[in-house]
Order: sequence, then C-alpha cells, then structure tokens
Amino acid sequence: VQLQASGGGLVHSGNSLRLSCKTSGFTLDYYDIGWFRQAPGKERERVACIFGTESGKSGTSYLDSVKGRFFGSRDNAENTVYLLMNNLEPDDTAVYSCATHCYDVTKAYWGQGTQVTVSS
Repeated sequence: VQLQASGGGLVHSGNSLRLSCKTSGFTLDYYDIGWFRQAPGKERERVACIFGTESGKSGTSYLDSVKGRFFGSRDNAENTVYLLMNNLEPDDTAVYSCATHCYDVTKAYWGQGTQVTVSS
C-alpha cells in the first residue's frame, strides 16, 4: 500500500491549490481517504474525509474552517484522490497528508506530506 501526496506550494492569500494523493496497492473506492494537515506547533487535524464503500457513507465531510473553500474528490480509474483548496488563508499553512482511514488512524497507511504555505 502506497500513497503519495503532491501539489503543495507557496501561494498568496485568496489563491487556490489542488493537492493530489496518488495511491497504489489497494482498491481505492473501498476505503475512506482522509486529508490531514499539521502546522508547526499544532496538533494534526483532519481537513476532509472522502468516504469509500467500506464505511457505507457517501460524499465528503469537512473541517468547519474549510467548508465552502475545500473540495475533495476521487478518480478511481486513476487511483488518485484530490483536494481542491480555494480562497486559501495564512491559517491553512501546514503539511498536508493523505491516509487510508479518517477516524481510526491507527489502522491507516500514510502518504508523505506536501507543504502548503499561504502568505498574507
């Protein structure tokens, strides 16, 4: 099982980025895929959970502070999960990672993170 996040960078406030999480070694549409972020000195937080068939849920859930700005999606044919981030704010600055579980992260496989830096 492998996951690799990419697409981070340095942007100004108000701009957008799209992160990608390329996966391999498992059936993507089965698992919930979580996008997490961790800023320096802060705890890791789950930004979005893109539900898979295992959970019996559909769609995506979001951290309150990103609702209406961030949008998760998956392309099962490409084995890739995306996180479109619009209207970025300096508080969104963090290392963003993807993982195979959203809630019980002790079971999760993690991808290497990608740095997002938003300047004011």
